[in-house]
Amino acid sequence: MQSFTYERAASAEQAAAAVAARPDAKFISGGTNLLDLMKLEIERPAHLVDISRLPLDRIEETAAGGLRVGAQVRNCDLAADPRVRSRYPMLTQALLAGASGQIRNKASTSGNLLQRTRCPYFYDRSMPCNKREPGSGCAALQGFNRMHAVLGASQACIAVHPSDMAVAMAGLDATIETISPGGGTRTIPIGDLHRLPEATPHVETVLGHGEMIAAVTLPAAAARPAGLPQGARPCLLRLRAGIGGGSRREKRRSYPKRSDRHGRRGRQALARDGGRAHPRWSGGVRRRLYRRGRSRARRSRRIWRQ
Repeated sequence: MQSFTYERAASAEQAAAAVAARPDAKFISGGTNLLDLMKLEIERPAHLVDISRLPLDRIEETAAGGLRVGAQVRNCDLAADPRVRSRYPMLTQALLAGASGQIRNKASTSGNLLQRTRCPYFYDRSMPCNKREPGSGCAALQGFNRMHAVLGASQACIAVHPSDMAVAMAGLDATIETISPGGGTRTIPIGDLHRLPEATPHVETVLGHGEMIAAVTLPAAAARPAGLPQGARPCLLRLRAGIGGGSRREKRRSYPKRSDRHGRRGRQALARDGGRAHPRWSGGVRRRLYRRGRSRARRSRRIWRQ
């Protein structure tokens, strides 16, 4: 690990300004992803700004009946909150499925969303990777890529985001609140947070340098969307293609008791192999395949089997 300097921010505005002042600075909270990458010298920040002790660790009711989750709420606390368990059980399911208890005790809400989109080739410094070294190529394209993205990829990168929590929040139509270095704020739909890889896969989000997440808001409507049968709740459904530890899998946010086999009731957020590709992909993609005829559906299934 390369040497670095460290400071602890006293406020969100101070933290944003400190990172913005140096192009080689990064935020650190739980460090469950960043520290691993620093040990491998994939990430080489010269300055770290600690935001783990900022007063952003509360889960609060909103005036509209939803929940506002502070950026520093630990994954274990979010999963265990009675309001989340009763109103957004899919989010609890995703958090408990996504990591070990030790990681959940350290990982923060914002850190979970902003962990690097990656694949095994990203970790292997002997292989080309456009995320690690822009312009070097993508080893996964001609390598072992059965567990890589089907939707949202490009010729520059086919990695998927590893966050289970991001899948659930995409399905719940969450919004992100951010603070910029100048003290300004903005709200971003979670589906717009992550960028498509296109030709610049190393640029993973729409956040500017020094812009930090302050909170995530879960809307009240997501707890029980209109038109669902009585007692129905959003849930996390895992589908697996094949058997064995290395089999392909898809996770989707779904509603039980859908009206027909084509899933016309409710929405779905699709994910691949433990995480979603860069953008949010709704179940409308799959429904359109059904509507275009059985031949298209068979073609889709062949793609998943490859």
